[in-house]
Amino acid sequence: MNTDPEELLSPQFDGSLTEELVSLIRNKPVGQADLDAMALFTLDGIANMLAGRRSVPGEKLLAYLKGKEGDTGRRALVMGGLTHILEVDDLHKASVVHPACVTIPAALAIAGDDMPTGPEFLKAILFGFEACTRVGMSVGKAHYKIWHNTATCGTFGGAMTAATLMGLTDAETVHALGNAGTQSAGLWEFLNTGAMSKHLHAGRGAEAGVVAAELAQLGFTGPPAILEGPQGLYAGACPDPDPDAVLRDPDAPWQVHLTSIKPWPSCRHTHPVIDAALELSGKIDVNDIESVDVAVYQASIDVCDRPVPESEYEAKFSVQHCVAISLLDGKCVFASFDPSGRERAAELRKSIAVRAGETYSNAYPKDWGGEVTVNLKDGASVTAARTACKGDPELALTRDEMVEKARDLLTFAAVNDVDAIIDGVLGMANGGPVPEIVI
Repeated sequence: MNTDPEELLSPQFDGSLTEELVSLIRNKPVGQADLDAMALFTLDGIANMLAGRRSVPGEKLLAYLKGKEGDTGRRALVMGGLTHILEVDDLHKASVVHPACVTIPAALAIAGDDMPTGPEFLKAILFGFEACTRVGMSVGKAHYKIWHNTATCGTFGGAMTAATLMGLTDAETVHALGNAGTQSAGLWEFLNTGAMSKHLHAGRGAEAGVVAAELAQLGFTGPPAILEGPQGLYAGACPDPDPDAVLRDPDAPWQVHLTSIKPWPSCRHTHPVIDAALELSGKIDVNDIESVDVAVYQASIDVCDRPVPESEYEAKFSVQHCVAISLLDGKCVFASFDPSGRERAAELRKSIAVRAGETYSNAYPKDWGGEVTVNLKDGASVTAARTACKGDPELALTRDEMVEKARDLLTFAAVNDVDAIIDGVLGMANGGPVPEIVI
């Protein structure tokens, strides 16, 4: 058996999925529109990361980093966790992956003193988005019942981003992806107690990618068939994988163009019915409500069926609360989930029944839909339905709306010069340098 690292690092993988994925990504043309889109998503991710500092989990993550700022893996972990805390980061529907929190932190951690150009930085993140979402589309629906895709598939995005910035060869990058994938983990059990593990999942996705890329640069080999091998990810954690999805539609737009931006600070599974409830809020008097029927897809129930949320975090993962507060207030903001918001919505939550709608379940994850029907005391009813909602590619936020969202987050983060960060990040698409981001 050949164990010479130099020979193992040569292109000899006989068409493994990760080898083909690296080839697909690195041979796909990148245009100005792709860099412009990536700059907006990078701005959103960085704004989320900085705003995440102002939270209890954020404070604990920053304490973990203190004195270890030179540790690239630890920096990636902390920045990834911070990006995912406030529940307003991006989401790629078809893969059920949050790409920004595993790719942007990896890029920031690797860039360090040897700063790339702005376009190089954005291109590396673009490649990472593509890697983790394509893997995410391949793991199948059943995987998500137990495993958190951002954690398990995010490692590939972190590794692809880091490998690109580090200038790794294709063969080295395959090894990085192999060792990133073998670190895949992240279980949904945290939801049962509201534990902070979800933020760790995002951080570990970024950290695992960085560590795997740094090791690959040193000749440390990884399994090329980490996805499809007989003891790989599909075999171990995916009852219904779709391996062809990794390489499907190679000429499709970059996946960043198919990624949603969250306009509301709650689990993305609640957004279709938030959108529907907001539409109805202006058409009814909440005092006239007799009951509310909500139809969603099964995955939304699996993650967000929480009639009596007892904390801010649980409320963000409660379809019942999100619908109730949206009907009551006609808006959904950070304060919607605080003790006052939870108390005001408590009575209306009791009247909300949630069920899985066959149409919505069958369409998921391509479409994340839902409907809200408000039954009034006089016997009348009104319904609003969504197959897509605000922030999805079909109903995308405008550039101005994305900049305004970032401005709000950066202001919440108490950043000294908000405009400098906004202008610096967006300027990368046109050749500007990578701005200094201090966490």
